[in-house]
Amino acid sequence: MNEMVDVLIIGSGASGAAVAWSLAETKMRILCLEQGDWMKQSDFPSNGRDWEARRFSDFDVSPNRRARPTDYPVNDQNSLMKVANFNGVGGGTILYTAHFPRMHPSDFRVRSLDGVADDWPIDYTDLEPFFTENDRMMGVSGLAGDPAYPPRQPPMPPLPLGKTGTRYAKAMNKLGWHWWPSDSTIATTEYDGRAPCINLGHCTPGCAQGAKASTDITYWPHAIRAGVELRTRCRVREITTNEHGMAAGAIYYDGDGVEQFQPAEVVILACNGIGTPRLLLNSASSRFPDGLANSSGLVGKNLMLHPWPQVRGYIDERVDGDRAPMLTLWSKEFYETDPTRDFVRGYTLQFARGTGVVNEAITSADAGLLPWGKDHHRVYRDLLYKRLQIGIACEDLPEEHNRVTLDPVLKDSSGIPAPRIDYTISENTRRMMEHGIARATEILTAAGATNHYTSRTILNSPGHLLGTARMGTDPERSVVNEWGRSHDVKNLFIVDGSIWVTSGGVNPTSTIQALALYIADSIKQRLATLFD
Repeated sequence: MNEMVDVLIIGSGASGAAVAWSLAETKMRILCLEQGDWMKQSDFPSNGRDWEARRFSDFDVSPNRRARPTDYPVNDQNSLMKVANFNGVGGGTILYTAHFPRMHPSDFRVRSLDGVADDWPIDYTDLEPFFTENDRMMGVSGLAGDPAYPPRQPPMPPLPLGKTGTRYAKAMNKLGWHWWPSDSTIATTEYDGRAPCINLGHCTPGCAQGAKASTDITYWPHAIRAGVELRTRCRVREITTNEHGMAAGAIYYDGDGVEQFQPAEVVILACNGIGTPRLLLNSASSRFPDGLANSSGLVGKNLMLHPWPQVRGYIDERVDGDRAPMLTLWSKEFYETDPTRDFVRGYTLQFARGTGVVNEAITSADAGLLPWGKDHHRVYRDLLYKRLQIGIACEDLPEEHNRVTLDPVLKDSSGIPAPRIDYTISENTRRMMEHGIARATEILTAAGATNHYTSRTILNSPGHLLGTARMGTDPERSVVNEWGRSHDVKNLFIVDGSIWVTSGGVNPTSTIQALALYIADSIKQRLATLFD
């Protein structure tokens, strides 16, 4: 049997890395188990000419299509939106776009402001120092002064707007709507051993140069130097409990497929909004027949995935295409609730650069914009590197019927039951999507774009897995308390996106990490009375 550790963390992604680094200063014995491997920057697709093809194979955002030995399958047939994740040191930060907005203050008070969903048990001011700390650790590029947010000071200057961003900005100025350079975790200067971005291409299939801040190159080197142990190729099957109902440790399969038990005084889950409920439900026992930490019956429920329609059009000049990071600026013009609209809450408009030569051909053919036959090459030349594309990041309100359960048939390669996703888009969100599509079309028209095309459901995108083990003060209406501790199991904590109460209309990584740092700080402040 493995030696007892003080703290066992499951998952090494955005939240697992942050909580490991923060707790390291306590000098407790901390171990993190990660299902995947360390990633080699030399293996990332952007090293080669086949980078676009590999986005649809071994670096696809969907585990079902990627099917690496370290992945687990997900039954998402009953969901228009498909799951996106990554198993490896760094987790989803390996494949994210590095777009780094924060939640807004209003996002924590949705019930009070708009009479829907629930308020969070914490607010923006509770997280503000941890947002700042995380900006420093991840290395955020941005511009202070955005009126959509409380004051903040990103440590690096923003990414250049480029030809594409300038075109968008002029269109927004013409319409009189808010826009601002995006916060991004892509280095624009030398930063903590990372060189600035040299525009190898879009950041989604991993950054071969290391300019993009994935946690394997930000938090983990610091955490490991501080004494944290990170053990890879460890596929956790279940969390066990002792005779007192406390978490005792984890049963996992090592890289050779051998079953192991790792005892621990404290267990912290950082497996994302799909992996965490899967693990809790797979940890059912006679004491916890409905799954571990599930006396509320809410483990797996209230899944939020952020519906993400995209509108594109084409202009008469070549712009940045697939050179440089994908996102340049955002607009919060339609973020807050407006009583004159037929939906509550709102969305972020995200302004993207174009796409690569292969993806342009595939997606334009699928959209009916690129014909076969004698006009094929002529039309393709009119499309290539002339694309403008706006994504609409829609707030996704919690609904209990959107959920993660255990599939009765599908299992991973170790025989562990796989998660099943049941998810539908609400009427409020559909109305929000259509409003955003109309506004994005106006912006593209103002930017001189024609050949508009809208995709209302982007499969495998964006993979924001939230809400399935929500936090709250009422044990009957939440899974963890206001500082991340399970109501049912006093030495079990959750730090990933599953604890979200509402989703906001932004990419969640910045807030996920701020929450993880906040929970780590809460643990450190309560070490003497942690299980009371």
